[in-house]
Amino acid sequence: MDTYKINIAGVERDLIKYPVSDKLDIAAFIMFGDVEVTEKAAEALLKICPEHDVVVSAEAKGIPLCYEMARQGCREYVIARKSIKVYMRNCVGVSVNSITTAEVQKLYLGDTDIAFLQGKRILIVDDVISTGESLAALEALMNKINANVVGKACVLAEGDAKNRKDIIFLEELPVFKK
Repeated sequence: MDTYKINIAGVERDLIKYPVSDKLDIAAFIMFGDVEVTEKAAEALLKICPEHDVVVSAEAKGIPLCYEMARQGCREYVIARKSIKVYMRNCVGVSVNSITTAEVQKLYLGDTDIAFLQGKRILIVDDVISTGESLAALEALMNKINANVVGKACVLAEGDAKNRKDIIFLEELPVFKK
């Protein structure tokens, strides 16, 4: 098994490499189930992120980080959902095409979350930013509802994302060309 060793907020992990295509592999960073990395990454990001009222992420991989940053910081978070639930009314949605998902997805917020987010300082977070498609979708969703995005943060900036000036991140994650 081919792996890539990384240090995230003082915690070492070996990430397993997986093929994305016949020319490219990525080292998969999965926060689900890794409480130590989630806690440490949230703590480190909070030290370098702007002041905010609410942390926002997309379902699903950003949820642990979003929750933990809210728990350690502002105490408020909202998750943009991938499908409309029965309790969500008057939804606003956007499309997203992520590198780790085969087909186009949607992100939605219902009227309760929309009303809550309006007038608040929003910090968008995710586990990894690679192509930036998920981030762009979240930002478009916040723009649709007139929410004030004050920052965008992630644990790892994958590939060319490390060159972006509009995101805050802890570590670079290379892509592996074959």
